[in-house]
Amino acid sequence: MEHNNIYRSVFKVTHSGGSGSCFYLKNYDLFVTNYHVVEGYRTVAVHDNDRNPYLAKVVLVNPALDIALLAAEGDFSALPEMTLAADDSLTIGRKVYVAGYPYGMPFTITEGSVSSPKQLMDGKYYIQTDAAVNPGNSGGPILNDAEEVVGVTVSKFTQADNMGFGIRVETLHGLLESLGELDRTAFQVQCGSCEELICEEEEFCPSCGDKLPEGVFDERELSPLGGFVESAIREMGVNPVLARDGYDSWLFHKGSSEIRIFVYDGNYLFSTSPINLLPKKEVENVLDYMLSEDFGPYKLGIEGRQIYIAYRIHLADITDESEDEIRKNIVGLALRADEMDNMLVERFGCEFSEYSKTDAEAYSKPPPATF
Repeated sequence: MEHNNIYRSVFKVTHSGGSGSCFYLKNYDLFVTNYHVVEGYRTVAVHDNDRNPYLAKVVLVNPALDIALLAAEGDFSALPEMTLAADDSLTIGRKVYVAGYPYGMPFTITEGSVSSPKQLMDGKYYIQTDAAVNPGNSGGPILNDAEEVVGVTVSKFTQADNMGFGIRVETLHGLLESLGELDRTAFQVQCGSCEELICEEEEFCPSCGDKLPEGVFDERELSPLGGFVESAIREMGVNPVLARDGYDSWLFHKGSSEIRIFVYDGNYLFSTSPINLLPKKEVENVLDYMLSEDFGPYKLGIEGRQIYIAYRIHLADITDESEDEIRKNIVGLALRADEMDNMLVERFGCEFSEYSKTDAEAYSKPPPATF
């Protein structure tokens, strides 16, 4: 099975609550994922396999089907089309492939077989497969050996091995056929009973009167710490939505340097960047430089050949009086990292880190007005 098309068309979804997977349907210019992957968010980021992020609006959710559709900013016309299989294409024992980003890791495909093409659970039919399914795979495609989408990965039983599940492609067919002309600028909830699209917050469907899922129109708020960190990220000229990588965790590039901001051990806020690799020979000069210079308030460290620059602050030290200085230091680390990686290459013959990126233009789009 040739995986290149899958590799290009399956993206990672990230927001302040975690990450999942999604895939691009070229005929609709939409990304498909699970509702539970984006629940509580109106704007998320989708990332391709070159770590380029794109801002995406959640334009439709159907909680009853656990499907959501995303409209992303960007030109995806060069991506290949992912074909949806016929409803009855699966049989027991047929090979299938689960594609996505388990645990937020890089793109992965796992192979398995269909254990049941129509497993009835909670009144709905699902695909059951023994292919490895892990957190982060949710929202990604399940494909047959002809690279046709046969389902949308949805879950696994946490207490059982070799039992992954997916939403059958017939469910996705039905949702797409019910859309008509979709408004790509608004968040819409599709009624699970009559398929009405609802833009305004309602308790009951205005068309059929069915009760809508509680909280379906609610948006999650950032933690106070998240708001503070994202104010620093905005000062760097980076869109915070594109930087979100889970709860109180951010990952982005400032210039060529990858910047990681996260909470460690529930007590410390770290901002760090893997800027360079030590040269393979004649390392004395760069080591002397690292030992003799004062990099305060930052620290330089080495793990193997990897050179890091880091800033650490105890969460209890972030107060009304200190937050301006701490924000300045967080911004300063990103700027310092972007300067130092080039200097260490030119002056000491270091190599750029494997995490370095020379084209970070996508991260510098103006932030949206609200988050």
